[in-house]
Amino acid sequence: MGAGRAVPISLDGVRDKNLMQLKKLNTVLFPVRYNDKYYADALASGEFTKLAYYSDICVGSIACRLEKKDSGAVRVYIMTLGVLAPYRGLGIGTKLLNHVLDLSSKQNMSEVYLHVQTNNEDAINFYKKFGFEITDTIQNYYTNITPPDCYVLTKYISQTKK
Repeated sequence: MGAGRAVPISLDGVRDKNLMQLKKLNTVLFPVRYNDKYYADALASGEFTKLAYYSDICVGSIACRLEKKDSGAVRVYIMTLGVLAPYRGLGIGTKLLNHVLDLSSKQNMSEVYLHVQTNNEDAINFYKKFGFEITDTIQNYYTNITPPDCYVLTKYISQTKK
């Protein structure tokens, strides 16, 4: 490809006015319906929830929840990360995940974690490329999909002082 032909991938924050974009993406991407708390948590996470645009078309998203641990430390829970099928393999999921990992590091969050269905090998391999490890298995985590079990994948972030 010649210089200047690369299609720009841009990220945008999720706000009340574009929340429908996230809802539409989730309907297409995931076998689960998300409730109002999911969307409230996504909005409350601020910069940790993003929409991805490929040539100005909304094609992916990452939605996170910030959780306070008993120790007072805050960790990041990735509720969803998805890219529409025709746009996979273009670096969009990587850009979304790297955004959250970089932000977590800058804000001294000690860990980022998520749940993945045990048969979702593509997702498991994707996260492992970024240093996530399977730290737990939860039986019957999902209620209306098969298999119902999930892995907990966790990445511990080394603290960087800037």
